[in-house]
Amino acid sequence: MSALPTTNPPRSRWLALGVIATGMLMIVLDGSIVTVAMPAIQADLGFSPTGLSWVVNAYLVPFGSLLLLAGRLGDLIGRRRLFLTGVVVFTAASLLAGTATSPGMLIAARLGQGVGSAMSASVSLGILVTLFVEPTERGRAIAVFSFTGAAGASIGSVLGGLLTDALSWHWIFFINLPIGLAVLAVALPVLPVDRGLGLAAGADVTGAALVTAGLMLGILTVVQIDGQGWNSVRTLGSGALAAVLLAGFVVRQAMARNPLMPLRIFRSRAVSGANLVQILMVAALFSFQILVALYLQNVLGYGAAATGLAMLPAATAIGAVSLGASARLNRRFGERSVLVAGIVSLIGMLGLLSRLPVHADYVTDLLPVMLLAAGFGLALPALTALGMSGAGDDDAGLASGLFNTTQQIGMAVGVAVLSTLAAGRTDGLLAEGASGAAALTGGYRLAFTVGAGLLVAALAVTLATLRRPPGLPAGTAQHAPAKHAPPAEHAPAPAETA
Repeated sequence: MSALPTTNPPRSRWLALGVIATGMLMIVLDGSIVTVAMPAIQADLGFSPTGLSWVVNAYLVPFGSLLLLAGRLGDLIGRRRLFLTGVVVFTAASLLAGTATSPGMLIAARLGQGVGSAMSASVSLGILVTLFVEPTERGRAIAVFSFTGAAGASIGSVLGGLLTDALSWHWIFFINLPIGLAVLAVALPVLPVDRGLGLAAGADVTGAALVTAGLMLGILTVVQIDGQGWNSVRTLGSGALAAVLLAGFVVRQAMARNPLMPLRIFRSRAVSGANLVQILMVAALFSFQILVALYLQNVLGYGAAATGLAMLPAATAIGAVSLGASARLNRRFGERSVLVAGIVSLIGMLGLLSRLPVHADYVTDLLPVMLLAAGFGLALPALTALGMSGAGDDDAGLASGLFNTTQQIGMAVGVAVLSTLAAGRTDGLLAEGASGAAALTGGYRLAFTVGAGLLVAALAVTLATLRRPPGLPAGTAQHAPAKHAPPAEHAPAPAETA
């Protein structure tokens, strides 16, 4: 039985895309909106310096570890049902977070937000690629969707700063309530009803337990490296156990009758290569999304609102490129070429940041960096199209969950590696007698340099693995053939616009 939705008229498809993109924007915003509000949260709720990191980690761990399971569950029980359930859970958890009066209450709410986010995010791309089967329309839809990931984090920094300064940190969570309710109100009539394959088609309970436990333990290990250290018994032990669990999951998938994650999906060079590139790229760009905000506040003395406004040109540049040009460029030059151009731009961005002075001038030292962030608006839509191009209809939810999972793995790796390197370099410079501002800047520079190196590795993987198949013209994505394409009478008219 196919997991495809019932056919929707063109206008409903674009409304459905708007619902999916808005839901994803809410999720992406929540991942970054807390960054600039962390000092206010700590002061109000009495978090310890170590405990404060769990405002982020309590969201990241369930989100990253449940995406793959949730993606396959969407294929089995219906992606619409899982998406709507996730929005409900996320919105309810946001209300709890906004009313939190203790660290424990806020951490519990953030766990709930992570679970709801995983449910909705895991199937979003799966819904999209089954709604838009015509290559040109799919390219435009992916460009809109990718904007939420490419610019959403920067918008979150802007919004978080403004809400924290103008109202209070509580409103960075309350803002999700009207958005979530609006998404539900529009989604119910416009999201296509899909039956799903049925639990009997892939209810691999053992595999689900192995991969969920392995990912959760692995991400937990990574995000705690900053506090535990690389060589601690706890880090090495939990990391080894996570590796064993994930290896057991792979073995299980090769032998299971109805695997949770059919290994055939990795036969596609596009899928495998795109997911590896994403891990490297997202890990590198953590240094931009988070460390630049910390530099603005801790070194240059910007307030929360000023930090958000300083990041606004990046969000604007990313949005202009991803929404305005990326789909046309992908059609004309091909996703691989556009991805290469985007990564090169991002390497230049982090290269400039690696030379950031202690007393930077915003216009000359930081504004060019913000504008080069437009490379993310080129890279992510192209990478998303490549990451979903090898998935058939029955595996669309799985491929969506996998792509989102590698994004979260990249984020966790970036948090652990780059923040640990920056902190170690800062401590070393302080021991040598450097000023606080100089030591912090030196730590950030090292993280930016390593991030640039990760992007160079991403570029190498792109050139080596994401090759256009022989005979395929430039600008034509290698998408898996749809098993149940929409009937001709439901195809959009050529003149239709979004």
